Amino acid sequence: MAQIKVRQTGSPIRRTKDQRQTLQGLGLNRIGRISTLEDTPSVRGMIAKVRHLLEVVD
Repeated sequence: MAQIKVRQTGSPIRRTKDQRQTLQGLGLNRIGRISTLEDTPSVRGMIAKVRHLLEVVD
């Protein structure tokens, strides 16, 4: 299956609880950390929810 890499570029400080939990669900918890995930609709939805804190790396 296709893979997608995301890098955290923003801090979860002063964000809502659900946005912090979404970052944790994506396997991110620190600025600069990169996570490789399967490219599924649910992962795409999570990325869209916190797109202001992420960068998609190819």
